[in-house]
Amino acid sequence: MRRALVLAAAALALGPRLAFAHAFLDHASPAVGSSVPTAPKSITLWFTQDLEPAFSQVRVTNRAGQRVDAGNAEVPQGKPDELQIGLKPLPAGTYTVHWRVVSVDTHTTEGTFTFEVAGK
Repeated sequence: MRRALVLAAAALALGPRLAFAHAFLDHASPAVGSSVPTAPKSITLWFTQDLEPAFSQVRVTNRAGQRVDAGNAEVPQGKPDELQIGLKPLPAGTYTVHWRVVSVDTHTTEGTFTFEVAGK
């Protein structure tokens, strides 16, 4: 019984530390849920932990589910917590950013968000 209590206490003490051991989306450009007046040329995502470039990806789709990114996702050299991708010219509309990353501690996280190009 005592051993079980010690293990439970250790798990509770480590729990908050383990929760921070993932690369969560910190912020993005364009911002999550934002409306921008003109189409951006690229998307940049910033994460709370450094990424494994070979296992991290992002894609951008239009309302019809068609890819509108340039297919050139990368973690820029010297910026291990960023993920970038170029975009094709975008007309006014709503776009969805789909990301899936692996942090340097090998944890996988993923998510989506939208932004809008308001147009002229």
